[in-house]
Amino acid sequence: MPRRAEAHELASVAADDDDARSSLDSSLPPYQDADTMSPPLLDLVESPDAPLLSPTASTQPVWLTQRTTRRRLPPLWLSRLLPRLKALLRPRLTWRYILCAAVALYAAGCVVTGSHFFASRLPDYSGPHRVGALDLEVPLEKPLLVSNTTRRRGGAGGEPAFELETVLFTLYYPIDGGVRSRKPRHLWLPPPISLTAEGYATLAHANNFIVRPVFTFFLWAVGGSITIPAAVDMPLLSPPSSAAAASSSSATTTHRLPVMVFSHGMASSRTDYTHYLGELASHGHVVAALEHRDGSCPGTIIKHPTKPDRRVLPLRQKDLVSDPPMDEPRLKRDQLAFRTAEIFETIRALRTLDAGSALTTTRSEGDHLSSFAHRLDFSHLTIAGHSYGATGALQALKNATSSSNPAVAGIALDPGKASGPFNEDINVPLLVVHSSSWSRAHSMFYGRPHFDTVRDLVRGVLSRTGAAWFLTSRGTSHPSVTDAPLLEPLLLSWTTGATVDVKQGLQEYVRVSLDFLNYLQENKTTGILAEKTTHEEYDKWVSKEREAEFPKQVAKYWQIHVSPADVQS
Repeated sequence: MPRRAEAHELASVAADDDDARSSLDSSLPPYQDADTMSPPLLDLVESPDAPLLSPTASTQPVWLTQRTTRRRLPPLWLSRLLPRLKALLRPRLTWRYILCAAVALYAAGCVVTGSHFFASRLPDYSGPHRVGALDLEVPLEKPLLVSNTTRRRGGAGGEPAFELETVLFTLYYPIDGGVRSRKPRHLWLPPPISLTAEGYATLAHANNFIVRPVFTFFLWAVGGSITIPAAVDMPLLSPPSSAAAASSSSATTTHRLPVMVFSHGMASSRTDYTHYLGELASHGHVVAALEHRDGSCPGTIIKHPTKPDRRVLPLRQKDLVSDPPMDEPRLKRDQLAFRTAEIFETIRALRTLDAGSALTTTRSEGDHLSSFAHRLDFSHLTIAGHSYGATGALQALKNATSSSNPAVAGIALDPGKASGPFNEDINVPLLVVHSSSWSRAHSMFYGRPHFDTVRDLVRGVLSRTGAAWFLTSRGTSHPSVTDAPLLEPLLLSWTTGATVDVKQGLQEYVRVSLDFLNYLQENKTTGILAEKTTHEEYDKWVSKEREAEFPKQVAKYWQIHVSPADVQS
């Protein structure tokens, strides 16, 4: 059968091939993988001096052998993160991407320049002198009970609410150039920040465990690392060489420096006006910035030498017990009386400092108090304040120039609209400056417009002393004299309506204050104080002729409501 013969023949050929292959395999050496080569051969191939093998070599060297290794996969978390990271970094013109990129660039810029993330740094002072800062807390010889009002404890009265034990103030003063302090600068927000935050939460009627940490974090983020640009605990500016040669017993006012005591406003503290006060110090004035313990400061700590530290938070009417029952007018009277007592005790402490007597202080500063001996000029003592502090300054000017009250002048910036009636018994030169927002807003004050009340008060002082001014700083708002606009210029301009450049506006406050203080020393009016009245009413010129003759550059910043120039002409 042909098919069977063909199959038999093919099987025979295959068998012959298998026999031939077996014979060939038996004649060859056993197979070795390249990775299992004998050591001599490996040494030869891997030797650095071995010649290259010829291209016709039948054995491939190890270093040319391809090895197949298993690729290691990245961790699961990384494999998920990388696509998201790539997508995040991929430029896209969406508002979220632009916002995040802007924040990142801003943060990087702050790190590079050393700026604060959420606020500007306080600028240096512009006067001819460097400025020193010194915290002093002076205990009274015995506590002074200003009012019988007590703090409520469980429905009944407890400790006195208005008992004065110590006075705390920061001195800003001129110092010599070329010397550096070994102590760190004062923080603009004194520690602990949590105390100030609790005070603001109390004022907001939200003092609870949820709001307090939020306020604390916000204050820390905005101003926790901001410092005051003044050298801490340095000697007072050296006297002129001619005066230095004179003995302290024969010291004259030629090398003495004028003094100011400054009172802060409601919900403020001694560190809220550092630039305004530091500017005055850089021009040769010694300024004591008080921190009131009357319940108007967000938070302060009383450090007494023989008692534990005591926190003081804002006081509200419901926190107090009195007979008759406490009401708002009585609370204002008690607070103003307490503030006045603090002002006078601060003056007493400064007099002790000037006399060269030992001054007890419970703060960790005061290494150079002796440099203040016989250097303070109380014949040019001014009492000043802002808002509630301006009302307190007017109150403290009663009986001025007496032995118990040596003040010779006053500066009132935005006298309060809800801080009690004004003291009109003032017989010393007076400068009153309103911000635009304070003059513009029509507010009733004990049955009369607030603006009219202030104007008539200044007119009365002018008739008795011949030296009183009432001005409005144009384009400014109530906080313009504080540090707040310098730290947050855009935010404050947006929320308060101020239109003037924040630095320029504050500099105008400094300039007019210096003009007034120089008038007290030289009896000569300069600058805006030498001008006649422009507006008896806010924003209403007294005449077109006055509008035409008044310098436009000055009119950009000021309106004059009361001026001695009208009487002198």
